[in-house]
Amino acid sequence: MSDELNKEQALILVDRAYRHHMKGEYGLAIFLFKRSLTLWSTAEAHTYLGWTYSMLNRYEMAIACCKEAIEVDPTFGNPYNDIGAYMIELDQWEEAIPWLEKALTATRYDSPQFPHLNLGRAYEHLGRYRMALLYFDQALEIDPYFQAAIWAKYQLLSRLN
Repeated sequence: MSDELNKEQALILVDRAYRHHMKGEYGLAIFLFKRSLTLWSTAEAHTYLGWTYSMLNRYEMAIACCKEAIEVDPTFGNPYNDIGAYMIELDQWEEAIPWLEKALTATRYDSPQFPHLNLGRAYEHLGRYRMALLYFDQALEIDPYFQAAIWAKYQLLSRLN
């Protein structure tokens, strides 16, 4: 098979895998993401595979997938944020911060408001409330309707008053 055909088939499989993921069909999504990666390795496929593992609470595997995504394309911000988010889930708040900070500087990012939210969450957990509010506000500068950031900011403000 030619490289172009492999790439085309891999992208089709990623799309199908993503659809199954969104339906909660994680086993099929994992199978399809892995199949796509045998044809053409993309940072997106590795990242989405990790996201699927995270839905099954398999955070170590999710982190490994994100590290593979970074090897494929270090400019893609999603896997840095995702590693930070998975570390938060593993109660590794301080260890999450450097990964989330790397996400902030990534040049290619689907949803750049997420690392700001996650940094806010981490700093709030660590008792650094001013830093948390700063990052919640930065998330809202990117997306003023980002409900998770709105909720986090005002929840924190209500606790501080």
